[in-house]
Amino acid sequence: MLAALSAELKLFKREQGITLKTKITELFNIQHPIIQGGMHYVGFAELAAAVSNAGGLGIITGLTQRTPELLAAEIAKAKALTDKPIGVNLTFLPSVNTPDYPGYVQAIIEGGVTVVETAGRNPVQVMPALKEAGIKVIHKCTSVRHALKAQDIGCDAVSVDGFECGGHPGEDDIPNMILLPRAADELEIPFVASGGQADARSLVASLAMGAEGINMGTRFIATKEAPIHENVKQAIVAASELDTALVMRPLRNTERVLKNAAVDRLIAKEKELGDAITFNDIHEEVAGVYPKIMLEGEMDIGAWSCGMVAGLIHDIPSCQELIDRIMGEAEQILNQRLAGMLKN
Repeated sequence: MLAALSAELKLFKREQGITLKTKITELFNIQHPIIQGGMHYVGFAELAAAVSNAGGLGIITGLTQRTPELLAAEIAKAKALTDKPIGVNLTFLPSVNTPDYPGYVQAIIEGGVTVVETAGRNPVQVMPALKEAGIKVIHKCTSVRHALKAQDIGCDAVSVDGFECGGHPGEDDIPNMILLPRAADELEIPFVASGGQADARSLVASLAMGAEGINMGTRFIATKEAPIHENVKQAIVAASELDTALVMRPLRNTERVLKNAAVDRLIAKEKELGDAITFNDIHEEVAGVYPKIMLEGEMDIGAWSCGMVAGLIHDIPSCQELIDRIMGEAEQILNQRLAGMLKN
């Protein structure tokens, strides 16, 4: 297995460190198979550019920008900070006021973005325009059946999100030790592993289970370049794998969040109201809270996404330091620990 993995990955050593050549690095024209996933009020130009400059793929969160014009400005800002590929996340969710998706797509195309990460509902409505513009599409999926549908509609790759992930893990509760090999068995297009990804161990394990790279969200929140309040970063560093909770499960909109006072109130309401609960009942805890949390550092005002991987995060490095560390330790795992277990 190790020999096959090494042959498939084409491990190179350069002056700046190890490089793993995978289908994802070739598809997105990036140095390392590491993607920074889209995150609400986190995926700004500064973070996306820092990740891309470090050899990964940085992603701007489209809907954090309230209008296509603001997204166009954020893309231009990122382009001024890096000459490497960047992506934009577009999330399709049910809402009273539907975002101007055609406008956002036009801003993406005109901004010279090369990769779009889609999430939420089926992105089929934007696929023709994106494909015509030569943009690669990677769709976030929490099940094999959804990944196969993404493949069927023409997505170039998928991000397979295990139950460990922050944000919305779906309703099947399948962890990545099962989900990734299942995806490898079924998919023809390449996929990356998302959920529980933090370090070289995550990367090598995901590659062994068939992924072509990893997508990290929570880990990138706790970096120097993430343009968010220090309170958020310190909360992640202080948290363990036991400090997240699943909320909104009765609404079939399950979200993994970091425990705080607002989450305690939300869970109490769910227990009291049961299946009769509505979004209106938890409006105070979930609606419009992200700017106050991420930008102002009001940590108990509402629920915010955080993965179980917080238990593996103990510092706040730069994106360059983080990615260099992951790739350097991946080399040690592949060439020393695992290779040392082989017997002739």
